[in-house]
This record gives sequence, structure tokens and C-alpha cells, in this order.
Amino acid sequence: MPGNDNRKQSLYFPVEMLSEIQREALRQDRSLSWIVQHAWRLARNEIRRLPSMNDVLERPRED
Repeated sequence: MPGNDNRKQSLYFPVEMLSEIQREALRQDRSLSWIVQHAWRLARNEIRRLPSMNDVLERPRED
């Protein structure tokens, strides 16, 4: 990761998802931040394949 920008950011998760992330952090003896950062690194290429809202809104309507 270029540089080391340690800005703080609040993220909001559904209770069930947060509980699952907390259990995994405990199991791996890692922080919540570490779990979320690594999950993002693993998933980002797949997430980039999802259509953006602009793609969805710009599609011609099929009447």
C-alpha cells in the first residue's frame, strides 16, 4: 500500500454481520480493522465486476 494514511472512518454493519466479523477477529486473534481490510483485498476484484449505479441507470429501457 503506497504511503501510510491512517485516517479514521466510521463504518456501519448490520448486527449479524458485525457479530460474525467479531467472532472471526477473535478466532484469528486479529483486530476488526485487520479483518475488514483483508476481506476487502480478497474481494475487491470481484466487487469491481459488479455494475455501478451509473451502469444500471444508463441502460436503455426495454418496453
